Amino acid sequence: MPHRSPDLARLAMTVLQPGFDGTEPPGWLRRGLGEEGLGGTVLFARNLTGPAHTAELVARLRAENPAVVVAVDEEGGSVTRLQAARGSSWPGNRALGVGDDVERTRLVAQEIGRLLAAADITLDYAPVADVNANPANPVIGVRSFGPDPELVSRHTAAWILGLQGAGVAACAKHFPGHGDTHTDSHHALPTVHASTELLAERDLPPFRAAVAAGVRAVMCGHLLVPALDPDNPATLSRRIMTGLLREEMGFDGMIVTDAIEMRAVAALHPPGEIAVRALLAGADAICAGISSPGGESVHELRDAIVDAVREGRLPEERLAEAASRVLALSRWYAASGAVEARAAQSAARDGDGPGDEELGLRTALAAMRVVGTPPALSGPPLVVDIAPRLSQAVEPGTPTGLIGAFAELVPDTTGHVVTADRPELPELSGPGGERRPLVLVVHDAWRHPWVRDLLARAVTLRPDAIVVETGVPGEPTGAVYVTTNGISRASARAVAHWLTTDPEGAH
Repeated sequence: MPHRSPDLARLAMTVLQPGFDGTEPPGWLRRGLGEEGLGGTVLFARNLTGPAHTAELVARLRAENPAVVVAVDEEGGSVTRLQAARGSSWPGNRALGVGDDVERTRLVAQEIGRLLAAADITLDYAPVADVNANPANPVIGVRSFGPDPELVSRHTAAWILGLQGAGVAACAKHFPGHGDTHTDSHHALPTVHASTELLAERDLPPFRAAVAAGVRAVMCGHLLVPALDPDNPATLSRRIMTGLLREEMGFDGMIVTDAIEMRAVAALHPPGEIAVRALLAGADAICAGISSPGGESVHELRDAIVDAVREGRLPEERLAEAASRVLALSRWYAASGAVEARAAQSAARDGDGPGDEELGLRTALAAMRVVGTPPALSGPPLVVDIAPRLSQAVEPGTPTGLIGAFAELVPDTTGHVVTADRPELPELSGPGGERRPLVLVVHDAWRHPWVRDLLARAVTLRPDAIVVETGVPGEPTGAVYVTTNGISRASARAVAHWLTTDPEGAH
C-alpha cells in the first residue's frame, strides 16, 4: 500500500506552472501560491503592459510565495513576451547563427537575462536548441540557430552562459529535437523520422552542449520519435526523458513539459492524465499555458496527480523528486545574484537603453544578406507587408516592424499590411501615378502559395521593388533582395537604417 503523505496535495501543486488571463493575478492564483503550495506560473504577453507593470506583477506573485518559479518565453526575435507590442530589441537565433559570433550571442542572451532579472523573473523557456534540418518546418524556422549541429551547439552553449550569467535560469528546448518535422505541435503530433545514428549526429549534440554548459532546465517536445520510442511522444516517454536525458546524457536539472494544452498531446489524453504520465516519464514541472477563469483546471491537474499517487500508479518518491527539482531551481535563482542585479538597476529599465539598441542593431546588421545593389531612396517609400499568420509560438499580431522603422526615419512613409483574409495588393504607385520607392516585406514567402503569388505579381508590376524576407530565405526576387533572417525591432531598424543611410555597407 503506497505511503500517504499529508503534504501530497502541496507536492502536486509544486510541480505545476500554469498561465492565467488578465494583467493582475487572479484570486485562484494568489491562493494557490499563498496557501496551496503552487510552485510556478508562466507569463505571456497577455499579462504584461510594460516594464514597470511586469515588475509589479511579479512582485505581487512573490509576495504570495517568494520561491515561486516565474517563467516566460523570451527567445529574442519573433518570440518575445515582454516586448511583444513593439518587437524584440534583439535579433533571434537564426540571425545570431548567420552572424556566427558566439561572443555576440552570449552578449545578446546576457542582455535578455538582464531584462528578465530587472522584472525578477526566474526562468526563461529559451534557448531553442533545435537543429532546423527541415527548412519547411512550420514552427521552428528562424527560431533555430540554423541547420548545422556544430553551429547550433556552440551558440546554444553561448546563449545559456549569457543568460545564466545574468542570473536567470535557461531552458534548452525542444528535447530531443523539433527541427526535422512537417507538423506544428500546437496543432497535431509531429513525427521525427530519423535513425538513432542520425539523431545522435544531428539533433542531440546541441542538448549535450546545453548540459555541458550547465543549463538549469530542459523542455521536452511533444514529438513522436519512433527510433527512440515508437509508442509514446517524448513528453510521455520514460525511455527519452529518463533513459536518454537523465541517465545517458547526465542531466540533473529540471525537466519541464511544453504546454500540455497543445494538440500534439491534448488529442491523446485528458490534461490530468498527461500530467501524470509526464511525471512518470521523468518530467519535473508541468506547463499549462491556458487555465480556466476560476483555476478549476489547475486544481483538476493537482487532483489527478494526487489520485495517481494514492492509486499506486505514480510513486510518491517520483513526485517528491520532481518537486525537489523545482525547488532547487528556485534556490539557484535566489542565490544567482539576479535579485541584487535588479536592485542595482533603474526601476524604470525597459530593455530599450542605448546599450540594447546598439547591440541589437549591430547584431541585426551582421545577419543581413543582400542580393543586388539598391539605389538611394528617392523619397518616402511605400512599404507593403505581406503578412502570413506566424506559428502559435509567436504572439498574435507580432509586427515585422518594417513599416514603423521606415516611418521613424523617413517622414511620409506609407504602410500597407496584406493578410491571407484579404490578399489584395494596394495601388503600387503614388498619387498621380508617382512611382514611390517600393519595399515588399514577406516572411517565409516560399512556404505560402498566396504570398508567392502576390509577391510575383507585385514584382511584375514594379521590377524596381526592394524585397525584404524576414524568414528563412528563398529564391531571390526583385531588384534587390534583402534577408534579415528573423523578425525583431532590431532587424527592422537595421534594414531601414541601411536603405536610408548606407546601402553600400551591407553584407
